[in-house]
Amino acid sequence: MNEFITLLNDTLWGAGLVGILVVCGLWFTYKTKGVQFRMIGEMFRLLADSATSGTANLSDKNTDHKHVSSFQAFAVSVATRVGTGNLAGVATAIAVGGPGAIFWMWTIALLGSATAFVESTLGQLFKKRHKDSFIGGPAYYILHGLHCKWMAYLFAILITLTFGLSYNSIQSNTICHAMQEAFGWSPIIVGIILAAIALFIVFGGIHRIANVSAILVPIMAIGYFILAVVIILMNMEHIPHVLKVIVTNAFGLEQGLGGALGATIMNGVKRGLFSNEAGEGSAPNVAATATVTHPIKQGLIQALGVFTDTLLVCSCTAFVILISGLYDVPELNGIALTQAALGSEIGSFGPLFIAMAIFLFAFSSIIGNYYYGEANIRFMTSSEAVLTIYRIFSGGVVVVFGAMASLEIVWNLGDLFMALLTICNLVAIVTLGKYVFRLLDDYRTQKRRGIKEPLFHRSQLPDIEQDIECWD
Repeated sequence: MNEFITLLNDTLWGAGLVGILVVCGLWFTYKTKGVQFRMIGEMFRLLADSATSGTANLSDKNTDHKHVSSFQAFAVSVATRVGTGNLAGVATAIAVGGPGAIFWMWTIALLGSATAFVESTLGQLFKKRHKDSFIGGPAYYILHGLHCKWMAYLFAILITLTFGLSYNSIQSNTICHAMQEAFGWSPIIVGIILAAIALFIVFGGIHRIANVSAILVPIMAIGYFILAVVIILMNMEHIPHVLKVIVTNAFGLEQGLGGALGATIMNGVKRGLFSNEAGEGSAPNVAATATVTHPIKQGLIQALGVFTDTLLVCSCTAFVILISGLYDVPELNGIALTQAALGSEIGSFGPLFIAMAIFLFAFSSIIGNYYYGEANIRFMTSSEAVLTIYRIFSGGVVVVFGAMASLEIVWNLGDLFMALLTICNLVAIVTLGKYVFRLLDDYRTQKRRGIKEPLFHRSQLPDIEQDIECWD
């Protein structure tokens, strides 16, 4: 079974998905005039304003409506991005594809941030009012923007299988193996406890998920980042060599051109996409829940999440692993490699710290991943019974399954669903991107006029005004 899934993965990724992701990133970067670089200051301003002022200047003044702030939506999306991909995923990319895979992770992040901006802006534009928050995502902009019902339902099914089920088994697998490596705890016992906690949170809905994520994400990201930076600073003399190894390996200058270079690029892009999710169609689901005055605002904030994930957290992990020199040890892969690398630098505390960090990283991903499935379950049906069954499977059954399954099978399943999901979303955002470009021109025009907080009304897009429910 695992061999068959591996063959499907190689077919999909080797057939050009890597190239398609790069081409889409280049296209969106060109059409937005490098929005991810030119407007990075505005991204930080918007995020800071949202974190300090909550839901000021809202797009929906209905006082009976519970609001999710831009910062809370950002925290939930970062919670799913900053997870096992940053610790176990980076280690797997290096172990399988070599140090050069990190260069391609950086590349897909720089280009992918423009893709993330486009898809999250579309999520905001086509969002719908729900009973206790906004709701939206690719299924909604495919249905109301492309008017393609079968494709919208296909996406909804794929993202539910990918994030709510497949990815949650990966997160659980990584947590349980990290705990076993550090403390000798039984994976099945850890999986059952993890499932119980996850079920309590996911049954609380998006507001409980958002509140938990807003607390966990800053703590875990800042704590891990500080430790990694300290290790890097203590080994500054090795950094030039580390950068040289990454660059030479990225272009096959060490291992020779051919299959090895292809494996380096493919693993770098796959693990980069798993980590930052740009173009995958996941972040728009939570981006749509935010209450803002202009769709571009949340697009900018979500683009910043890609930088946070790959250029900061993933780079920290990569540098620590490469400084340790353990990436050539055959029996080390996944989270075990990251734990061993930290252990070589800071002693026995390293594996223990990683075990606790991965618990926070991956657990926040589990509850964030769950919400992506919930949003799309609600798109397909209003049945609370179906949603309850999904909650039990996403927060419970697959978490326990991940604790028992092998590392290879859970990652192979994740790669397969990720490829199918990404292809579906890219077709939609390339087609609908023209609306984002118009929105961005409007936002920039208002900013040039001195308007600090640009406003959007659906009448500004008269050709699709009837397809936009909010923004009135």
